[in-house]
Amino acid sequence: MKIILLGPPGVGKGTQAQKICRDYNAVQISTGDMLRNEIKGGTELGKKADEIIKAGKLVSDDIILGMIENKLFVKDKPVNYILDGFPRTIPQALGLDEMYAKYGEKLDLVLLLEAPENLIIDRLAARRSCKVCNQVYHLVNMPPKVPGLCDKCGGELFQREDDKPETIKNRLKVYTEQTEPLASYYREKGLLRTVDSTDSPEDVHARIKKIL
Repeated sequence: MKIILLGPPGVGKGTQAQKICRDYNAVQISTGDMLRNEIKGGTELGKKADEIIKAGKLVSDDIILGMIENKLFVKDKPVNYILDGFPRTIPQALGLDEMYAKYGEKLDLVLLLEAPENLIIDRLAARRSCKVCNQVYHLVNMPPKVPGLCDKCGGELFQREDDKPETIKNRLKVYTEQTEPLASYYREKGLLRTVDSTDSPEDVHARIKKIL
């Protein structure tokens, strides 16, 4: 199982990826988490990425593609996986296609999660992340058992810079300009299926399971 999850920030890609991985024994691969680990580690890549992310922009394709190739085909080589937050642009999609051809593999399905912009803004503004393990919570839909603390590791929860209201609208603008064309790209390949993501995470997951 090799799946891509597409959709604007805050539509629920990370939550659905976790549920799919649980049900189908797959691995969630999030470029966002990979980059945040670099930032937390204070690497040169992390410093560059931190500036770009805080501005609500996208990290360069060559950096992302290098991380993805190492993860999928060189280092870990997972059999079943979900790409969460990648690709974000047509050049990234083309680069991924080249990797699949290079290593003799192929993509199985692309799921596009959709929701109104006002709902997305509300979701992102209430999202909190763990400083230690990157687990994501939602203050309304999926709150931690103890306010401000991660259920998994007890780490402190915080609001990411790219989840703050002043950054959200710019992120959605970037998505519209650079990522939405991917829907047409994968639709033409016959790989795209759309999923209404306006309801509860459980209802959305039920729709995804029907497709899978």
